[in-house]
Amino acid sequence: MTLQQLKYVLRVAEKGSISEAAKSLFISQPSLSNAIKELEKEIQITIFTRCNRGIAVSNEGAEFLGYARQVIQQADMLEEKYLNGEPAKQRFCISTQHYTFTANAFVDLVKEFGGSEYEFTIRETKTYEIIEDVKNLRSELGVIYLSKYNETVILKLLRESNISFSELVTAKPHVFISKTHPLAHKNLIQLEELEDYPCLSFEQGEYNSFYFSEEILSTRSVKKSIKVSDRAAIVNFMIGLNGYTISSGIFPKYLHGEQIIAVPLKVEEDIKIGIIMHKDITMTKLGEIYLDALKKIAKEL
Repeated sequence: MTLQQLKYVLRVAEKGSISEAAKSLFISQPSLSNAIKELEKEIQITIFTRCNRGIAVSNEGAEFLGYARQVIQQADMLEEKYLNGEPAKQRFCISTQHYTFTANAFVDLVKEFGGSEYEFTIRETKTYEIIEDVKNLRSELGVIYLSKYNETVILKLLRESNISFSELVTAKPHVFISKTHPLAHKNLIQLEELEDYPCLSFEQGEYNSFYFSEEILSTRSVKKSIKVSDRAAIVNFMIGLNGYTISSGIFPKYLHGEQIIAVPLKVEEDIKIGIIMHKDITMTKLGEIYLDALKKIAKEL
């Protein structure tokens, strides 16, 4: 196995086509195909499968590409540092559910790092995709929550994916509403008081299981339901439609001014927000900085 072979398969995965990858690598398509076949034969797995659209990455291939990506990034850093005599471009990626405090911790990471060159990525995405990103090493860290309802299913999936869960903070459920909402004056909200207002939640795509929901009490029946895909939309609907969502009380006001408030919900539930990480890798310095920023924000709030 060579670094060049790893670069080849990563480029094919990026382009989604052997012919397009060959053009970008300035080699012939047969040469690229042979290099991939030799690698697959050596490691005894099929990385790419043929499909109507060209090629697709197999399940085994996705895991292999995750490790390959790590190796190439480390090799690039070594080359830049010791051969080019220039600081290596730092790369870091996290995947998270839609929490405002994870975005703010990301800002703190960028500020503290302060390097001249970097490529940082934060993916606010669906629960299943967060786990897949960490499993396949696309992201170093993931941020998800556990409750007494989803814990058994999620922890089983994490074990099967060789992923650990480290609790960051335990929070009590809060109702997020606009400051002009009819219930905004209350110190404590009961579930029945929410009945006539739109329930806002993040859609989970093809893995739309109650266990993957980002909101607790996702199995309760509601009269009005709106599913969204981003935080901006959910905030707009809180303000414009008197909608609400149920999540943790960790909500830095400086990200949305005073427009949104969090009111405790009267239920016997806990929300355990934590970090997930692949067991086969060691946390990088950037990961440590990000985790420290998360802990600091959680402690302050």
